[in-house]
Amino acid sequence: MSHQSVIMRYQHNTFKAPSWLSNPHIQTLWGSFMRHRPHVAWREERLELPDGDFLDLVWVGKTPNAPIVILLHGLNGSVDSRYAMTLLHAIEQEGLRGVLIQFRGCSKTVNRLPRAYHSGDTGDLAAVVQRIQKQEPLTPLYAVGYSLGGNVLLKWLGETGDKNPLRAAVAVSVPFELDKAADRLNSGFSKVYQWWLVRGLKNFHQRKFKGHPMEKEFKDIDKIKTFWEFDHQVTAPLHGFSSAQDYYTQSSSRQ
Repeated sequence: MSHQSVIMRYQHNTFKAPSWLSNPHIQTLWGSFMRHRPHVAWREERLELPDGDFLDLVWVGKTPNAPIVILLHGLNGSVDSRYAMTLLHAIEQEGLRGVLIQFRGCSKTVNRLPRAYHSGDTGDLAAVVQRIQKQEPLTPLYAVGYSLGGNVLLKWLGETGDKNPLRAAVAVSVPFELDKAADRLNSGFSKVYQWWLVRGLKNFHQRKFKGHPMEKEFKDIDKIKTFWEFDHQVTAPLHGFSSAQDYYTQSSSRQ
């Protein structure tokens, strides 16, 4: 079977959740905690970035000249995320190659610069694509983005328009409008997800800035409970936004 027919087969595939997984909360929790983690033989590559920072990429597949599927994980994700490993395993099984972009600081090594990653930062994705194109200008490229990574992917597609080099792209569970997503996660049962994700963000930044001159700026980070608070006090000032609303407005892929 050709690589193109593999792609077309998945384009026409349909999915229907089993009856016991019809509830979206059950789907979320089962996928996060119960899904089998397949064994994948992956290799890591460190990509140095123009600003002096780096990305740790995870590669699978060994078929020469096979198409490459670029994978962007969600908030607090990494190569340890079950959904990431499941997709990388599927990519490898189909004879394709895959590369997971671990956003800055999301690998086992803390990134160098006093910044992290965020929903609107498309520059690192562009750098990875540019690197691949330089090495393999004729290789077909595809991409899949989950949640935050899906927002990054769609925003980049919009920014590049008809100059974008991808053959196709898939975005899963995207927060198209970040302010509305933050509001939704601060209501009802979704507060459980907010607590879990914000806790991970706080741990990430406390670990990153421990012993750093900027550590004192995060002394009250434990008091943060919502995405609005976190993005206003941490994400926005770290990445040049005036407020959480400014960050949400500029970074949402819906625009």
